Amino acid sequence: METELLYGRGRLAVHLPDDLVVTTVRKRPMTPLENPALKLREAFASPSSCPPLPQLARTHKTACILICDITRPVPHAALLPPLIDALKAGGIAPENILILVATGLHRPNEGDELREVIGSDRIFRAVPIANHFARDRGAHADLGRTASGIPILIDRRFTDADLRITVGLVEPHFMAGYSGGRKLVVPGVAHCDTIFRLHAGGIMNHPRAANCVIEGNPVHQEQLEMLRAVGEIFALNVVIDEQRRIGFLNFGEVQASHAEAVGFMRGHAEVSLPRRFKTVVTSAAGYPLDKTFYQSIKGMVGVLEILDPGGTIVIASECSEGMGSPEFVEAQRTLCRLGPEGFMADVLTRDLARIDEWQTQMLVKALRLARIQLVSSGLKPAELADICVTPVGSVEAAVMESVRTHGDPHVAVVPEGPYVIPVHRG
Repeated sequence: METELLYGRGRLAVHLPDDLVVTTVRKRPMTPLENPALKLREAFASPSSCPPLPQLARTHKTACILICDITRPVPHAALLPPLIDALKAGGIAPENILILVATGLHRPNEGDELREVIGSDRIFRAVPIANHFARDRGAHADLGRTASGIPILIDRRFTDADLRITVGLVEPHFMAGYSGGRKLVVPGVAHCDTIFRLHAGGIMNHPRAANCVIEGNPVHQEQLEMLRAVGEIFALNVVIDEQRRIGFLNFGEVQASHAEAVGFMRGHAEVSLPRRFKTVVTSAAGYPLDKTFYQSIKGMVGVLEILDPGGTIVIASECSEGMGSPEFVEAQRTLCRLGPEGFMADVLTRDLARIDEWQTQMLVKALRLARIQLVSSGLKPAELADICVTPVGSVEAAVMESVRTHGDPHVAVVPEGPYVIPVHRG
């Protein structure tokens, strides 16, 4: 049995013995759009729950467009030129259109990396582009608090724009249910105090703060409340297949259009299986998501629904940039020192999260159910001491060791990692 896992900028070949019973889990087939540019123009002309984009552009003088940072494979090269052209055709001057990279608390994207994010040299030269900086308090508007008390502090460049647009990839997300839409605003361009409260241990520990869950998800509910405080927002949503081809896009009022995109994605990303497995092989979805161990945790959590408790997850992630932020490394060291239960006891005593510890909290969710083994060529030996999972040399060796340990030849393989969420339906 031969298969490939998304890994770095390519694929990692995996050769498994034929006597294993392998179940490969992929998205349900998605027909790529033959002419995304034409479909986008149609979406601008007939949007979801709002006036056509040309009409919006004619009645506004300034625009701020939020885009994802380098951690998401958003096809900006196909999306931004038609969007910018439509705004210009409607009368908004290029100098009054700002593309704002919704970094959240991630590092800024600059230089060649920023050019890569934009994907179009023409757009890169044509309009102002900037990064969001979550720690700059003066750069954020204070819009009050949510009903639960979370401060609503949003980048002024977005709140002050006449026309506010998000451009986002809609994919499963292990805290917010699905990415895109409201997530570009919060945490994308929110102040760190807002992010710390939204990612507090109690919220992250809620059973509905999970992959593919929208209804009753406290993260999603808080995000929508914050969007209402901002005011009118529109969204360009996109869905891609395993080959990163566009399978769906739409435009419209942020909540309505995002819900439509989620509805489409559910039919492809959520895959039901009739059984659980003692051995599950997955990836961190390849570049750019597997640039860091921080992002790789999404792949570990994404397969928990089909893992037999006590089973083994084997994940391949390049981690070309290493662990992630210094704060995340400190959270990992705390986990290694205190253990999963000690770490959680500490997290749940605080109303404010520490930077990036929420990702470690998600790792605890996986560690409580699984033995996790990581194949990575990017982590340095010193970094391996902080991952709190077991480093291994090859996927094949880890799978065979797991099969022997559990006495079960059935193996599930999820090549695309967290972009596919397998669910056990008994």
